[in-house]
Amino acid sequence: MLPVISALLAFVVSLFRSRASLSLEHLALRHQLAVYQQTVDRPRLRWTDRVLWGCLSRIWRGWLEALAFVQPRTVIAWQQQRFRDHWRRVSQQGTPGRPAIAQEVRELIQAMWQANPTWGSPRIVGELRKLGIDVAKSTVEKYRMRPPKPPSSPWKAFLNNHVKDVVALDFFVVPTLTHKVLFVLLILAHHRRRVVHFNVTEHPTAEWTAQQVIDALPWDEAPRYLLRDRDRSYGTSGRQRVQHMGIEEVVIAPRSPWQNPHSIGFSGRQLGFVS
Repeated sequence: MLPVISALLAFVVSLFRSRASLSLEHLALRHQLAVYQQTVDRPRLRWTDRVLWGCLSRIWRGWLEALAFVQPRTVIAWQQQRFRDHWRRVSQQGTPGRPAIAQEVRELIQAMWQANPTWGSPRIVGELRKLGIDVAKSTVEKYRMRPPKPPSSPWKAFLNNHVKDVVALDFFVVPTLTHKVLFVLLILAHHRRRVVHFNVTEHPTAEWTAQQVIDALPWDEAPRYLLRDRDRSYGTSGRQRVQHMGIEEVVIAPRSPWQNPHSIGFSGRQLGFVS
């Protein structure tokens, strides 16, 4: 904490000194810094030092030229780590979620489904309550025995057959120094992984997302398929506009994150955003 306070006091004092005096002091400090860089292998930094340089990188454009004891990417890593620590503390506050269902209850639900194939989820919920087991209807449907389905065309086969006609749409987030989250919408052509369109917003509404699709895909050049996940930000208005453009939506299966476009390997840094 003392190095940060002394640096701030020196900055205030420098406001009242002459330019020649500041130039000489700058020369002396630069010489001492060069000596330290030759003799000290690794400086010892505290959290206050990281906060100071994080603030300087936010408000001062010339911070890269003045930084000497660490690399610029180290300062950016400090900011990202501070952002992760902040949201970890926020997410860990309060009570945890619903407790896990015991293995015995799961097996009992599956046995009841197998022994009574004509029963529905409400009936099984009622029978379990008679036994003193209180579960939700969605829990019963999650662990019930499902009948086998006929084999369908693999997901990779669909992508290989229609890769030239597929455009993927996905969101990714970019954290800022002030703990805000920017949502980046990326529309990408699968065939050459070409960025068709991207835009940034703090509040991704369904109307905003639908307008971005219209701006990115002209009526005369609209693709055949639009691949997306089940995010609620797309909304009913977005689906209707896509249908009116003659584009068929391909929505990934529930609980299948491996099918998600995931912005196809892009990140905020590759598109020029700095957190």
